Formats: sequence, structure tokens, C-alpha cells
Amino acid sequence: MKKIAVFTSGGDSPGMNACVRAVVRTAIFKGLEVYGIYRGYEGMIDGDIKRLQSHSVSNIVQRGGTVLKSARSMEFKTPEGRKKAYDNLKAHGIEGLVAIGGDGTFTGAKIFFEEYGIPTIGCPGTIDNDLYGTDYTIGFDTAVNTALEAIDKIRDTAAAHDRIFFIEVMGRDAGFIAVESGIGGGAEFVMVPETKTDLNDVVKSLKNNRKNRFSSIVVVAEGDEAGNAQTVMEIVKNKVNDPTKDFKVTTLGHIQRGGNPTARDRVLASRCGMSAVEGLLAGHQFHMAGVVNQQVVFTPFVDCIGMNKPLIADHLKLMKILSI
Repeated sequence: MKKIAVFTSGGDSPGMNACVRAVVRTAIFKGLEVYGIYRGYEGMIDGDIKRLQSHSVSNIVQRGGTVLKSARSMEFKTPEGRKKAYDNLKAHGIEGLVAIGGDGTFTGAKIFFEEYGIPTIGCPGTIDNDLYGTDYTIGFDTAVNTALEAIDKIRDTAAAHDRIFFIEVMGRDAGFIAVESGIGGGAEFVMVPETKTDLNDVVKSLKNNRKNRFSSIVVVAEGDEAGNAQTVMEIVKNKVNDPTKDFKVTTLGHIQRGGNPTARDRVLASRCGMSAVEGLLAGHQFHMAGVVNQQVVFTPFVDCIGMNKPLIADHLKLMKILSI
């Protein structure tokens, strides 16, 4: 293998640039030519492919977002689109790929590999931390700390006015951000998609806590089956039925995707990027490079996107104990 390419796809996450940097410099260190594919699968179809040098990735390790840009490609979901992408890769002599992204990125890579057989190693770039085969995903730690900073600030104003705040964090299908930011932020209740929420329990918890506390925080993952933070707040407010209580909603939204990555995310991203290149050279063809128990492991794409990654049981227990 003499030429490889790296791309970022799907939702951006802090640390993607650190991963790109590690891929490029590891490839050069190993004597490979390395190319950047801009705008993910869409750029692969359009031939937006450029050779990268060591200086191409200078001064990006600390930056959020992705210098390679990202896009969601409907055309790549068609056989014709994937054929265009393959032809462009072959025109550049590219023999291996490093795909940085999440579930959707790896699903596309799986189909592409099955059709054209180009070895592809994935790096887990998603703030949701929902990929099986790695303890943490690139961007998760930064997203949690961003959410935590917001929760701390909201609690200040909540305490000043004796308010109940419902704070919505990202997590369409996974509650990892909600759980860790909720524990770290001292939330009175955390709602996640993995467990069914009885809103009567939320009401009971708030009533009990209001006897001894000046403010209350409820963290709601956006994918909770009970609804988003606004919906949940309105239902709970009607159940409480107390005009003296002041209810507020804050949706953190895409602020969780941005910002400078934490040291933990930069190191994780760099390890995954380096390992992805080494994995290609070692003959891995259809795997994600992740870190489990501080060791790099290669997990088949079919397991990464097909197996459920459960929340940590101790974290769920901790939430209940610390909220009394």
C-alpha cells in the first residue's frame, strides 16, 4: 500500500482535526502518500481530493470542527454515486481509506467495502459516544464538558430565582452526554432514551427536593421517549399544578458540537488516527480503531454499527443515589 486517503463524515465533533493530523503525519512517517477528501462522501463523488503534507495539518490539533469539512450525501446512497466515488479514488491511486465519523459514516463504508473492496479503517468521531468497540468516542468528552459548563451557569441563575430548569442535551439515541453531565452537574433527575421515564417519578423527585433546595435541574436527552425538554416541562408543570413554582427550559443544541477539544479528546483522536494507519498497513480491511481499557482494539464495522453500547450501570445507580 502506497497511497491512502482520510475523510470526515456526518456530524462534526471536537477532536476530528487532531485525528486528521495524526493520520496524515503517521502516513508520512510510514512512507505513504496521503490525501484528504473534502466534504466526506460528497467530496469523494465530486473528486474533491487533494494531497496533504505534514505542514497541511499544522496548527489544527486545537481546533474544533473539521478542516476537511463534512456533508451528508444522498447520492452516495445510490449505486451510481458509489461508482463515481470509486472511480475518483482509483484515478488518484488510493488503496486505503480512513473514515472519521459515526454510525452513518461506518454504514456507508460497510456498503462501499462490500462493493469495491477498498480497505477502510474507521475512527470513532461522534459526540454521542454510541459506537460499540471503544470506551469513548472522539468529541464526547468535550461535549460533556460544554454541557456541564452550561449546567453550572444555569444553576447559578436557577438558585438566584428559585427556579426549576429542564435542560436538553444532545443524544438522539444515546444518553451518555445526559448521564455524565447530569452526574457532574448535580442534576436532580436525568432522562435518557435507554430507560423508560415515568414523569410521575420526575414530579415526585422535584416535590421532595424542593423541601430542602432552592433550585432544581432536570437533564433531558433529546431522544427520550417522553419528549423533548419543552414537552416534558409542560407535562410536569401541569402535574405539579403549583403557580408559585417557576419552570424554565434551555436547549443547548449544537453548542455541544463546537469548541476546542479537551486534552482527553485530542489524545484519543491522535491514538485512533495513528492506529488507523497502522491497521491498514497490518492488513485490517473493515474495522474501527477504538480504545478499550486503554488498549487499541480493532472492531469490525458490522459490530460497531450493529451492537448496542449500554450505559454504564454504575452511572445509572449513581444518579439515583446522588439525587436524594
